[in-house]
Amino acid sequence: MIRRIEQNTDGGTSAMKTFWRVVRWSLLIVLLLVGYGVYRIGFGKPFTINQLADRQILLFLYQNPELFTQVGIIDGTLLDRHSGRLAAVGVAKRDEDYARFERFVAETQQFDRARLNHQDQITYDILLDQYQTALSFKPFNWLSSEALYPISPMWGTQVQLINFLETSHVVKNEKTARNYVSRLQATGPKLDAVTGEMLRQSKAGVILPISLLDRAEAGIRDTVAPQPGENPLVTTFATRMKGARGIDAKLQSELIQQATEAVRSEVYPAYQRMIEALETQRAAAATQAAGVGRLPEGAAYYAATLKQMTTTDYSPAKIHALGLAEVARVSGEMDQLLKSQGLSKGSVGERVQTLHKDPRYLLPNTDAGRKQLLEKYQQILDEVNARMPEFFRTMPPGKLEVQRVPVAAEKGSAGAYYQPAAMDGSRPGVFFANLRDVTESATWTMKTLAYHEGIPGHHFQIATALNLKDLPIIRQQTLYSAYAEGWALYAERLAAEIGMYKDDPFGDLGRLEAELFRATRLVVDTGLHADGWTREQAISYMAQTTGMNESEVVSEIERYMGQPGQACAYKVGQLKILELRERARQALGAKFNLKDFHAVVLENGGVPLTVLERLVDEWIARSKAS
Repeated sequence: MIRRIEQNTDGGTSAMKTFWRVVRWSLLIVLLLVGYGVYRIGFGKPFTINQLADRQILLFLYQNPELFTQVGIIDGTLLDRHSGRLAAVGVAKRDEDYARFERFVAETQQFDRARLNHQDQITYDILLDQYQTALSFKPFNWLSSEALYPISPMWGTQVQLINFLETSHVVKNEKTARNYVSRLQATGPKLDAVTGEMLRQSKAGVILPISLLDRAEAGIRDTVAPQPGENPLVTTFATRMKGARGIDAKLQSELIQQATEAVRSEVYPAYQRMIEALETQRAAAATQAAGVGRLPEGAAYYAATLKQMTTTDYSPAKIHALGLAEVARVSGEMDQLLKSQGLSKGSVGERVQTLHKDPRYLLPNTDAGRKQLLEKYQQILDEVNARMPEFFRTMPPGKLEVQRVPVAAEKGSAGAYYQPAAMDGSRPGVFFANLRDVTESATWTMKTLAYHEGIPGHHFQIATALNLKDLPIIRQQTLYSAYAEGWALYAERLAAEIGMYKDDPFGDLGRLEAELFRATRLVVDTGLHADGWTREQAISYMAQTTGMNESEVVSEIERYMGQPGQACAYKVGQLKILELRERARQALGAKFNLKDFHAVVLENGGVPLTVLERLVDEWIARSKAS
């Protein structure tokens, strides 16, 4: 089904749409929560599976307030009872979630799938997939409510919570400003609970490898280095209050003082206790292998993560072999391109590494250089966005913004990432660029990164889903890495196909390098977690194969150590989308329409690859019949 998403071009119209969206969601939440209460005490069942899906997700969001804020529906309104709270941490929280998912499975299965319409069948499949996948981790009792490692350089709660406070908690009125302070005051106890989970896991033999411990500790020390009043937790809050409604100068000053005191008395002491706890693990951490195979039932855990991340039943051996084949193919294409530019000496990785260091393609590592980098990313995104109506039936509303990754999070963060807009329109979609070292970003690599994280990559996929009509909230969220990252990697290829690298061979080299990077991920992720590779072995393979900067390679390998399987989602997803597109071209011939294919992929929301394949096959059959 094709759904039209209207582009907001008028500021007043956009504001009115935001207002009515908040009203609509507020009324829906009241009705759903009342209805859920009636349902739970046994006086009825939901009329539709969409109602059930919304009831379930809203109950889950109330138990996970940070996620509720990130979704962005009712923060700062009369119905807001969550934006001053933080989610609990610990075994009790984890087990409550498992019990909730078991109940959700039973509720979903009350519906007869065969009697549902097409979209409702997709919703049914997604609900069961989400809950049953979450429950597949229940046998691993050492797991935390915070997933694999509560404390780690990129994925640890000690990093994600600060990122959330600085970038996702919207400060738009007095209520959200006061709630920000409340969350800051609750940050210390939450960090202490995270530390407690790390210590609990260590008793079960789940201990951070030393490199992750060192990097996590370094990040924490950077976070607590500024004076409390100069910490970004305070300074970004002060900046956001200036644009909020109904907060006069006196109140702003009072709230800044309260935020500063929360950082001084709650946040910093909790981080210091975390550092001390990490130090007690140092000797044991030094003996830990890099992969999860060392953990209790580690092989089974890795198999579960691969299934979750790729939404396939691919074995580690199959993914490893797929990665080696793709590395060989993409390396061959890069070799030919480099030779066409007069670069033939050395391996592909060595030649690419030389280009990364070429001063012709580096901006100065200064504030002026950082400003240039952000401006260049914005220019790239604006240029590609102008071409998108040629290839898509729908255009996401609003302009994609480019911002700097929060300074406190730079060391452990990727080179760039995308943050979705809030559903109520209070926060736009943002492309975050990491400016820790501008010389890490050779200018010939920038286009591909912008296409992946921004347009037509994550921004198009996520913003389209957020604006789909008549679907439950869960269908509008980014649920599946293989789908989302597969689409973003497909978007890099699409940009080349439509001529965005015309007369820019080194820009196209950046695309191929990024594709080689994702193929290499298949090899090193499975190498680390299934084949017993060491951290150093994985770093050496990736550096020699891709020619990436050593600091970036180290950050990437440690990312895979901290979240097994996630890095495999990109290439597996891209290859499936390309396979389905070629299947459609062959089946439909002259009837094939790229806009229609993109509509099928994007305008059903995020789905497992198995469901995506079914959707494309059904579209092919309908198109043939017509």
